[in-house]
Amino acid sequence: MSDVTETAATDLHTAVKDILSTVEREREREIIARRFGLYDRRETLEQIGELLGITRERVRQLEKAIMIRLRLAAEEDLPHIAAVEKHFIRHLHDLGRVAKVQDLTARVNPDASETARAHVAFIAEIAPRLTVVEENDNYYHAVGINEHATDADIKAYVDNIVDIIKKSGEPLTIDELHAKTTHDHPSHVRALASVSKNLAHLKDKWGLSKWPTVNPKNIRDKIYVILQENTKPMHFSDIAKAIKGSDFRRKDVTTQAIHNELIKDGRFVLIGRGIYALKEWGYNKGTVADIITDILKKEGSPLHRDEIVKRVLKHRQVKETTILLNLQGKTRFKRVAKATYALA
Repeated sequence: MSDVTETAATDLHTAVKDILSTVEREREREIIARRFGLYDRRETLEQIGELLGITRERVRQLEKAIMIRLRLAAEEDLPHIAAVEKHFIRHLHDLGRVAKVQDLTARVNPDASETARAHVAFIAEIAPRLTVVEENDNYYHAVGINEHATDADIKAYVDNIVDIIKKSGEPLTIDELHAKTTHDHPSHVRALASVSKNLAHLKDKWGLSKWPTVNPKNIRDKIYVILQENTKPMHFSDIAKAIKGSDFRRKDVTTQAIHNELIKDGRFVLIGRGIYALKEWGYNKGTVADIITDILKKEGSPLHRDEIVKRVLKHRQVKETTILLNLQGKTRFKRVAKATYALA
């Protein structure tokens, strides 16, 4: 690629300006520029209609007609379109054949501003070898390579990945997802998953966006993720440190805030002095005396104190003397033989 072509491919502002210059009427150029936000913020059909003194429906009709003309012109000889399109496709191949507009913009232009994204979106709409996925409740605004998939294909692939994750009931890695699809490479699966608004990921584990394990939205969810990753109980101060050193988007939390949330949430169980575990690991809330009571009830007969201590320590991280003091100091327990206790 020559220096001139490379400049044309990377200078989106110049490309957009020259493409718009092929639209003869100033009013039509104004409509496209404002609808895409090519030089300022995007405007609605109503806003543009009020500015130009025409109806909302007339603005929509003109926009559609202009874009059709530009797409037809792009197949023939629109300024810079072939070079910019080639530039986009090269980066899309690196990104997995499809990418959110903001991700593609970050690759093709150092200035990842709203205006730069608007330029990428506009060019993608008219480039013959590109396909565009419009943003809605399920998909992000994305660009793909036409020869590999249409916008309908991309949506179907994304929906299939979402269904696979739903059926799994737990987050999956990209390699695990790839094994369950027919796509050529894991990078294609990652790219498609990124287009879905119904999915989120954390440390390369992909799951539904409503799952706190991949998309923790509050302090309690973040605590849950940290404990689950650690796979064993933690002191609340260590949980706070782990959150501050994590990949979470918002992680500036105080140790006191962590402690407060641990106390409030039923998913967490205090099992020692400031030490918390997940209830799903088999821990239950209660004092040491409550744990001893449950153990003796389940046994249905007296137990030696050593056996009681051994079983309590599976549920609580406390000193042995604390357990013995509870055995001897609570009226709910009685000694029935040497070092052997039962419920009173």
